[in-house]
Amino acid sequence: MIRPAELIERKRNGEELPADALAELVLAYARDEVPDYQMAAWCMAVYFRGLSAAETFALTDAMVRSGETLDLRSVLGRRVVDKHSTGGVGDKTSIAVGPIVAACGVPFGKMSGRGLGHTGGTLDKLEAIPGFRVELTTEEFVAQVREIGLAIVGQSGDLVPADKKLYALRDVTATVDIVPLIASSIMSKKLAGGADAIVLDVKVGDGAFMKTVEDARTLSEVMLELGRRAGKEVVCLLTDMGQPLGSAVGNALEIREAVETIRGEGPPDFTELVLDACARLLALSDLGVDLAEGRRRAEAVAADGSALAAYERWVRTQGGDPSLDALERAPVVAEVVAERDGVVVDLGALAVGVAALELGAGRRAKTDAVDHAVGVVCRAKRGTVVSVGDVLAEVHARSGDAAAAAVAAVGDAYAIGDEPPRPRDVLLDVVS
Repeated sequence: MIRPAELIERKRNGEELPADALAELVLAYARDEVPDYQMAAWCMAVYFRGLSAAETFALTDAMVRSGETLDLRSVLGRRVVDKHSTGGVGDKTSIAVGPIVAACGVPFGKMSGRGLGHTGGTLDKLEAIPGFRVELTTEEFVAQVREIGLAIVGQSGDLVPADKKLYALRDVTATVDIVPLIASSIMSKKLAGGADAIVLDVKVGDGAFMKTVEDARTLSEVMLELGRRAGKEVVCLLTDMGQPLGSAVGNALEIREAVETIRGEGPPDFTELVLDACARLLALSDLGVDLAEGRRRAEAVAADGSALAAYERWVRTQGGDPSLDALERAPVVAEVVAERDGVVVDLGALAVGVAALELGAGRRAKTDAVDHAVGVVCRAKRGTVVSVGDVLAEVHARSGDAAAAAVAAVGDAYAIGDEPPRPRDVLLDVVS
């Protein structure tokens, strides 16, 4: 029988905890046998003392074992791939990646989450599609991946319950930003979800949780090690979140942009990230192709319409209407215009994300409702040359007052100067 107080004390003193004791602490907490105040104290001890690689793996493994796990390979007889993002502004990547990968003949099965704060959630975006069902049973999820090669659903309540409980505790005790706990939270869900190969999109910059490339690389290396220990292939893409990804920020707006990208007509930065992620997933699959061939195949299915057909088949299978005309539109559209000639030298992702949140596109608390129609479309990005009166962005709002407030906030997110900024690719680094 573990004594939580003893484990808290040992971690507070900087000791490395035995794997079995750490695992039992986590599992006991998931069974409500350890109170929140003791687990909060342990998290704070970890905040100051950290976890070793062995401790981080023991924590991750215990969280996986706290609930059900999926073994998609044994059910489908195929290698299944998955993609995860650490969250950003305008990040609708999975919605475009899934159909492209599926159209290339590789099963794509993903359990996603909802947005909180300025970062949007994949499920919230998908629910902007009329009729789309994000809640499928495990059996329905597996059957759909088998039959059409693609499913994106909400996380099962029986999948990694320890992580759900521990994250809620960390959220209210100032112990979220600890690399071992972030890594174990992300990887426990990925490992329990049953994919063999995982591409992790680690966002870096103003609109991301990790503000520097160095911090993102540290997190990536921990997640890679967790994947290796669990026998999974993992690649981490460090990607720019210094400005919004693509143009659209807001649920229905992002669905439109994802569909445009699936048919080869998306914004350059978003298109590049989507195609790169697809190429890496295909190279990790059982197709036996390298990165260059994976990229070629991804581009081909976008160009010939088969990726769009895969998207429409997927949406219909989950009960939705794939027509873009079915997406709700906000009643008020207002423009943000340039007040001087020059070039956009900066576009703050966080400020745009918060503006979209204030419009109703996101939620401050988990119980908040989301307005799927509202948001921001950034027509000018970093490096765009503009003249006085040119449209920088569009605000999609429910009312004139809401639009006016958002126009001011988005206008403040833009910095216009005389000299163009140094070009920066959306893909900053790859850790594998």
